[in-house]
Amino acid sequence: MVDLAQNLGASRRSVILGLPLTAAAAAVPVAAAEPFWTAEYQAKKGAIALYLYRKRLTAPGASQPPLPVLFLVHGSSVSSRPSFDLNVPGAGEYSLMNVFARAGFDVWTMDFDGYGRSGSSGVSSDIHEGVGDLRIGTELVTRETGVSKFHFMGESSGALRAAAFATAEPARVERLVLEAFTYTGKGSPTLDKRAEQMEYYRTHTRRPRGEDMLLSIFTRDKPGTSDQRVAQALAAAEIPFGDSVPTGTYLDMTANLPIIDPARLPVPVLVVRGQYDGIASEADLLDFFSKLPHPDKQYAQIAGAAHAITLSLNREGLWHVMHAFLTMPKTVQV
Repeated sequence: MVDLAQNLGASRRSVILGLPLTAAAAAVPVAAAEPFWTAEYQAKKGAIALYLYRKRLTAPGASQPPLPVLFLVHGSSVSSRPSFDLNVPGAGEYSLMNVFARAGFDVWTMDFDGYGRSGSSGVSSDIHEGVGDLRIGTELVTRETGVSKFHFMGESSGALRAAAFATAEPARVERLVLEAFTYTGKGSPTLDKRAEQMEYYRTHTRRPRGEDMLLSIFTRDKPGTSDQRVAQALAAAEIPFGDSVPTGTYLDMTANLPIIDPARLPVPVLVVRGQYDGIASEADLLDFFSKLPHPDKQYAQIAGAAHAITLSLNREGLWHVMHAFLTMPKTVQV
C-alpha cells in the first residue's frame, strides 16, 4: 500500500498555470519547495470567475493515461486551499492535497461563489447554488483531464454540497466521501446556537467571520483534538480573503435540514465522523447510513477527532479510511 504520510522523494518540479475558461495560457515553471506539479484555473460563472486549484506529483502529458480525479469540497467558513492545502511549519503534514497527490490522484479543489480567490455575484452561496458552482467547475476539470467521473470528498457543509451534486449528477460521481456531514442536525448544540442568528442569515447574504471565529473551530467541540499551531496557520491563511463569508450554508443547516435524502444517493458512499463532532451525532449519521441504497457503503468514526477531522491530531485516520475506500477493488456482481 502507498505510504500516505511519507514518499517525499518525488521530483521537485512545480508549475503554476492560470487557465481562464475561454483560453489556455502557457505553463510557466517556478521555483518551489514542494515536490508537486500544481496549477490554477478560472471558470466563468456569468460575470465572475470561480477559482480552481490542482495538485499532482508530475505534470500531465498527452501520452500518459489520466490519473483518478479527487475533487475536494470546502465548508461554510474556510475557502479551499486553507482547508485542504494548509502548510504548518514544524507541525507535520496537514495538506490533504499533498497526501492524495502522493497516493497517485489528480487532486482538485475550488472556491465557491463569494469565497477565497473566487469572485462574488452577491448570492448567499447556499447548497443549491453550490451545486451549480460544482457543475461549472467540474466541466473545466473534465476538459483538462479527459475524465468525466470523479471521486468527491466534502467536509461539513461541503459534504452537503457534494452529496447534493451526487444526487443531481450521479453519472459524474465515482465514489463519495462525506466527512463531518450533517443529516437532520437533531440534538446538535452547535446548530442550536447558530439558530439564534437565523433571522440574520435570512436577511443578509454575508456574515462576519473573523480570526476568533476561525480559531473557535478547533476548540468548540473538544479542546485538545487539534494542534494550536494549526489553528493559527489556518487563520493566517484565510483572513487575507476578508472578514466575512456567505450566509447560505448556515441558513440551510439551521432552517432547512434534512437537505439530502439518502435514498436518492445511488453511488458508493463513505461517511466519516469525528468522535467529538458537535454538529452531527453518531445516531443521526447511522440513521442516514442505514438508508443509503448502494451496497458499497462504509461508515467510519475517527477516535480523538472533533468536527475538523482534516486538521486534527488524528487526521491520519481519515487519510487511511479515505484511501482504502477510494481504492476499493471492483465488485464482482452476483
